[in-house]
Amino acid sequence: MSSDGGDFVLPPPPPGPPDSSPEGVVEPVVPRFRLPRWWRRGGWPRTVGLFVCAVLVSVLYYLVTLAQVWRAGVADHGSPVDAIVVMGAAQYDGRPSPQLQARLDHVVELWSQGLAPMVIVTGGNQPGDRFTEASTSEKYLEANGVPASAIEGEDTGSSSWESLKNIAERADEWGVRSIILVSDPFHSLRIELMAEELGLTAYTSATDTSPVRGWTAAKKHFAEAAGVAVGRLVGFDRLESWIG
Repeated sequence: MSSDGGDFVLPPPPPGPPDSSPEGVVEPVVPRFRLPRWWRRGGWPRTVGLFVCAVLVSVLYYLVTLAQVWRAGVADHGSPVDAIVVMGAAQYDGRPSPQLQARLDHVVELWSQGLAPMVIVTGGNQPGDRFTEASTSEKYLEANGVPASAIEGEDTGSSSWESLKNIAERADEWGVRSIILVSDPFHSLRIELMAEELGLTAYTSATDTSPVRGWTAAKKHFAEAAGVAVGRLVGFDRLESWIG
């Protein structure tokens, strides 16, 4: 009771610390990160979870690589370089196969555009063959307007890696550092990465008249994506030694 007979009034509570946050602003609640249950449980759940994650990452990596293989196959480099390099393919006793002829016809187009002062033909021969892929390509290019003086040959390689490695070893002799690689679309990314691994500045311009089409071309895209995916991880030199 108060001294004048009224009700007793409690004193007000002491003031608390000042509110530093702006009026009306609610501080966000930061959720706590929790590891997945399969990880926290350990043992087999963790092992299975890691396996599933590895599979998913591998599939994503492969699909990205497959998209890059397709993209490289439609690329068409149009700036000047030191040389145009045509990758070899089958020849029949001095006559280019339809696949090789499609590549060579594309080289003739690039040559007519003045993109390089030199064409390098590649590819050896199979046991019993009288002609190499390189010599067959050279003869065809000469017959279609490319001067013999502008053609150099690499006729000992039995694979894309060997052919490009031999070119890289003679690059200083030929004065070649930048190249346009001509092949089938599905082949383009792998040879570009090989050439770059060997120290060359490489671009691609694939033929669009290859007889390899449809499901056959699709299967080759899938196979090339696998090769590129592995080659990027271990190096194309090591991959070549594995597959011979």
